[in-house]
Amino acid sequence: MKFGIIIETKEYEKAWNAFRFANASKNAGHIIKIFLMGEAVECETQVHEKFNVAEQLKTYVDSGGEVLACGTCIRSRKLEDSTACPISTMNDCIQMVEWADRVITF
Repeated sequence: MKFGIIIETKEYEKAWNAFRFANASKNAGHIIKIFLMGEAVECETQVHEKFNVAEQLKTYVDSGGEVLACGTCIRSRKLEDSTACPISTMNDCIQMVEWADRVITF
């Protein structure tokens, strides 16, 4: 099954669980695409002793997982484009939703 995952939070435990879900789904044979929106575009730098979001994100990307990040959200935070999370548009999010069998939001 194809899962489109929209993450809108950088709250440690919620974002960590979102990426854990993505990794578990990928390991179960599902095809996953993630779109980061709002404060979630900061996930790549979220490190917590118990809920290491950046580590889960890296695991996902290292396994070939695709992550897109809202360009407007990145620019509003004056962040740089990232290799793990390239700048994308709302049209990219729409295409992911159309592509997916299921859309999950965190």
